[in-house]
Amino acid sequence: MTQQNIKQLETELWDAADDLRANSKLTAAEYKDPLLGLVLLRFAQNRYEDAKIEVQNNLPINPRTGEKREANKEDYTAAGAIMLPEKAKYDYLANLPESEDIAQAINNAMKLIEAEYPDLEGILPKSYQEFDDKLLRDLVRVFNKDAVKNAKGDVFGRIYEFFLMKFSMQGAGAQEGGEFFTPPSLVNLIVNFIQPNHGIVHDPACGSGGMFVQTAHFIKDHDNKSVNEAITVYGTELKSNNTRLAKMNLAIHGIEGKIIESNSFYSNPHNLTGKCDFVMANPPFNVDKIDAKNKFLADDERLPFGAPLTGKGTISNGNYLWMQYFHSYLNETGRAGFVMASSATDAGNAEKLIRQKLIETGDVECIVAISNNFFYTRSLPCHVWFFNKGKKAENKDKVLMIDARNTFRKVSSTINDFSDDQLEGLTAIINAFRNNEKSLICHSEGGTTEESLKKNNWLKTHFPKGTYQDVEGLCKIATLDEIKEQDYSLTPGRYVGVKIDIDMDFDYKGRMAEIHTELAKLNSEANTLMQQIQSVKL
Repeated sequence: MTQQNIKQLETELWDAADDLRANSKLTAAEYKDPLLGLVLLRFAQNRYEDAKIEVQNNLPINPRTGEKREANKEDYTAAGAIMLPEKAKYDYLANLPESEDIAQAINNAMKLIEAEYPDLEGILPKSYQEFDDKLLRDLVRVFNKDAVKNAKGDVFGRIYEFFLMKFSMQGAGAQEGGEFFTPPSLVNLIVNFIQPNHGIVHDPACGSGGMFVQTAHFIKDHDNKSVNEAITVYGTELKSNNTRLAKMNLAIHGIEGKIIESNSFYSNPHNLTGKCDFVMANPPFNVDKIDAKNKFLADDERLPFGAPLTGKGTISNGNYLWMQYFHSYLNETGRAGFVMASSATDAGNAEKLIRQKLIETGDVECIVAISNNFFYTRSLPCHVWFFNKGKKAENKDKVLMIDARNTFRKVSSTINDFSDDQLEGLTAIINAFRNNEKSLICHSEGGTTEESLKKNNWLKTHFPKGTYQDVEGLCKIATLDEIKEQDYSLTPGRYVGVKIDIDMDFDYKGRMAEIHTELAKLNSEANTLMQQIQSVKL
């Protein structure tokens, strides 16, 4: 199935499912989990049918009987599939007689799978009785088309992620009290910058697990390895519903990992301090009401620079707790990339002191300022921070500043993202800085500067010579001395400056004359109105 075919299938399935919801009384939040559960069931049967051949071929022959033994659950697990009981198969549900209770049958299918696989216990949705019978049967038919029946695992991963994105755009996360989905452009930026291709990968605020999924794509595209051979993933998530989404997401993508429901402010459930090769996160911004007197927080080894306490001994927000966690999780060569509120780069008082100490470690590698409208349910701009404990010695006192607020593609009136050229161009900048190279190369474009410039218009526009240089309004390599002069601010705009584009073809003098004429006319009208008002006798 081509990329175009997959995109078309994603859109067709979503449109059909969303039309059904529009004619029901269900909100997007109420519809989300059961719909994603059906995607998982359909995928489980497709994967089961594919694995069945592989399992049968690999079964050992009993030397005494000359026959193969019966396949078991472990055989299917080894093949990356779930051994489905008959009544948990999608075909059974799709062919269920009209006289049977379809909601009860689907709930039962979910229970049967959970009974066989403890890792999924309590994770799968079992609230299908809230759907009316016709809606549910129509929805089951949507995922029983031939194109869906023949779809392979990676296609289902794409469908699952696409549906998560669509639900996020509809505000399903806001209805449930929080975000569960990080926009693909920001996830791709983080993954491309830190290149998580080995070892332990951790997301302490993992939402629906999108960081892990994009990491799997990165490994497949760049190293052609099995994701479960290359990395081990660990996630922590506060909200129960998001934890379920993440576990289903990993299951659909065939990613083995450990997701724990817990509060990262008061626990370190995976005990990964100093052990992670990569940390990625989009934590909740500006979290307040954190208990500064909590014993775990007071003794937390992940806070080497202390909690950002106010004069009253409280914590105004959790931004600088998160940042210290991410830094502390890294091993001696580890890298981290995370989304953070724009205010954090200039925050004062205790937060400024912590920021200064983080800068003085030499591990802050890059800050990227992002335009507004990248998130689906909030329009505020943000920054993406990058730590690298394996920075080269000559870069320890330098930080790459990128102001990408004018780098975006307009998807709609309320949503922006990065184009492929923009994302590859930004990645080429960090690679040049990290490797102390002048040449800017987009590795996906062939591996040479000439080929990169030929195929990447964004890169050619900003770096016509194909070599890195500080570009006013876009990027600058800031030294520690320059950062000290800016009072330890990490706002890229303070360093890269503002690029002023002058349109030489524009008639500035003519336009100014027009403005003066318009102003004179308005002043005349204002004087006339004033005279009329003053002439009125009370």
